[in-house]
Amino acid sequence: MAAEELILSQAQELRRGTVVLACLALLEAPQYGYALLVTLNDAGISVDGNTLYPLLRRLEKQGLLTSDWNTDESRPRKFYQVTTEGSVVRAGLVREWDDLAASISRLTKENR
Repeated sequence: MAAEELILSQAQELRRGTVVLACLALLEAPQYGYALLVTLNDAGISVDGNTLYPLLRRLEKQGLLTSDWNTDESRPRKFYQVTTEGSVVRAGLVREWDDLAASISRLTKENR
């Protein structure tokens, strides 16, 4: 496997764990799934619907998100929003992210 292919593969693994944090951050205000998908992709967090929708259901089952159907428009949409517990978890994940980023930064500077 070429180095570029390995980089892309490993970068995908790095991003995979960040989608939960990104969703919890973006869903402070209610959004429906497709709008969230577009927002994530526009922000450089590449994710597809086959990954996002099961993740949203899992986060809801864990009590980190709530959902409500909006049937006011011609096309019903399920809107997700972070719960109080989800906000607490998000804050903890942000602390973990900051600590991890600082550690990686130190390691990469030491090994240059």
